[in-house]
Amino acid sequence: MKQNPSFPALVRVGVTALALLSACTVSQAADKPGATKATKVEASAEAPLVKVSDAWIRATVKGQSGTGGFMNLMASQALTLTGFNTSVAADSELHEMLMDGGVMRMHAVSSLPLPAGQTVSLRPGMGGHHLMLMDLKQQLKEGDEVTVTLLLRTADGKTIKQDVKVPVKSGSMTMAPSMGASGAGPHHKMMHGGMHQ
Repeated sequence: MKQNPSFPALVRVGVTALALLSACTVSQAADKPGATKATKVEASAEAPLVKVSDAWIRATVKGQSGTGGFMNLMASQALTLTGFNTSVAADSELHEMLMDGGVMRMHAVSSLPLPAGQTVSLRPGMGGHHLMLMDLKQQLKEGDEVTVTLLLRTADGKTIKQDVKVPVKSGSMTMAPSMGASGAGPHHKMMHGGMHQ
């Protein structure tokens, strides 16, 4: 008979505990979608808009003031490459190489379209575009790695920057890296004039 008065109290304690447990479970369930959403946003922000492959910068000799950079670019959406910059060069431009009076010459271009899903090659040789690093602050030796920041413009005019780590390799402006620096003779001088000095 003495236990009867405490029975309602035990019931009340049990009901309160169940209510707290239920509230905790609801709170945890509410937190999970938010955490998943934040994770997805972070992953999306880190995904590069441009896939870069076969990137390289031509190695330089001591005293050389400029060199070229090459790579394949594939944009996930329609973009425009408007330029680039790097800490190893005081000046940088997008260049195109064309024949002019029987001599291969290069000239600066203000931008280069990157159609969605299509590979645009910045490559050595006639008719190709490349990154031109000028007023170099240091010699670029084979095996070095240079960070290049691509400057991109979206279809709605938004400016986006994408960093790319580019290895330095031997090769001429008209040949692939595997051809070696020995191929960088007369052709290189014709295209860049006094670039070595």
